[in-house]
Amino acid sequence: MSSRTAPGGPWVPLAVLLGVAGTAHFVHPATFDGIVPRALPLSARTWTLASGVAELGLAAGLAAPATRRAAGWGTAALFLAVWPANGQQALDAWRRRGRSPAHARRAAAALVRLPMQVPLLVAAVRVARA
Repeated sequence: MSSRTAPGGPWVPLAVLLGVAGTAHFVHPATFDGIVPRALPLSARTWTLASGVAELGLAAGLAAPATRRAAGWGTAALFLAVWPANGQQALDAWRRRGRSPAHARRAAAALVRLPMQVPLLVAAVRVARA
């Protein structure tokens, strides 16, 4: 049984992460609206909901062996596309870090999140190449 058809594999954590994140975009959209870069056209809510749809679709694609390779490449592209939003979140949090200990913790978490996207991107590419 190859890694593309195995019931478990490196695609599972990515599919779970995308499924949870995609769902969160619909359950708590305001959380995500605030990190959409202001320079993008359309409303922040439109981008929030569109990215939630993309994440849920990619999670489903990773779960299906026939679409796993394409979904792996799509996931890598998504991780690159949302990098500016994570950068915006880190920048905004950094600017507010002195307001309270809670703001300082949010700033630290946002800054840690940026480099964490690199292993996620690598994992997505590995799934796409499997």
